[in-house]
Amino acid sequence: MKNKIVVIGSSNVDMTMKVDHIPVSGETLTGGVFSQVFGGKGANQAVSAARAGGDVAFISSVGDDLFTPAMVRNFNDDNINTKYLFKEPTQSCGSALIIVGKNGQNIITVAAGANQKLSPDHLKTASPVILGSEIIILQNEIPPETVEFAIKMAKYNKIKVLWNFAPALEVDKNNFSMVDFLVLNEVEAEFLSRMKILTIEDAESAAEKIKKLGSKTVIITLGSQGCFGLGEDFKIHIPTPYVEVLDTTAAGDVFCGSFAVAYTEKQNIEAAMRFATVASALSVSKIGAQPSAPTRKEIECFMKNVEK
Repeated sequence: MKNKIVVIGSSNVDMTMKVDHIPVSGETLTGGVFSQVFGGKGANQAVSAARAGGDVAFISSVGDDLFTPAMVRNFNDDNINTKYLFKEPTQSCGSALIIVGKNGQNIITVAAGANQKLSPDHLKTASPVILGSEIIILQNEIPPETVEFAIKMAKYNKIKVLWNFAPALEVDKNNFSMVDFLVLNEVEAEFLSRMKILTIEDAESAAEKIKKLGSKTVIITLGSQGCFGLGEDFKIHIPTPYVEVLDTTAAGDVFCGSFAVAYTEKQNIEAAMRFATVASALSVSKIGAQPSAPTRKEIECFMKNVEK
């Protein structure tokens, strides 16, 4: 039975330091608060989709180190299908070092580790779960050839594709025509459109340029300004409800995972974008990547308050 979400992507160990402000080159800050949690764009999206109510399987390449068993338990705790997590004996898990300022902004550095080993052959092995899905979610923290193979595999089997184009990088432009939902933040949208995005009007102009690459729907997430979506017959701006911002890490991942859940539940695009925007807003009110992903109950409760 379809109605499932398959996330194909990265999994990391995130080491986060909360500080008064983002340091400049050569500056040493003391008084930080350290935490170690699990992240990676793929893993964040899988956890977000599962907590939002989705039936989720996660395909990833993990290391053979002290972090892996706890990472897998974390996925299982969220009822994620982990059958196709591929362990690489000679690799460490992907890792990220994150510095978060008091205004919630962050800088992130990532070491790919085992993520760089996820290959098209792995996806062939995982084909039973992929072919049983309704939508797959992809990002760019795994090898480009694996992303491309996944897109073509989904297109051939009439499975919807949500491609979170993060981080932005040069790719074969032919891939875009096989994508149903291309989701980008301002930085990634600027990379593809070659234009600065400061306003909703800028986002609309950028989306129009990006859509010419071939994707059916382009969604640009805009932080405190919400998100803008452009499809064949619609233009939609969804504002962000007010929250106190503590950490913007994984806000885009929460958006993608939650959007996929709403879509598989047959909500229309506007409703799915609204659901995802609320989930994303909730996530920035908490510290950490996966710890910030809200549950379905939290999302629905907040939506009711926003409507009031």
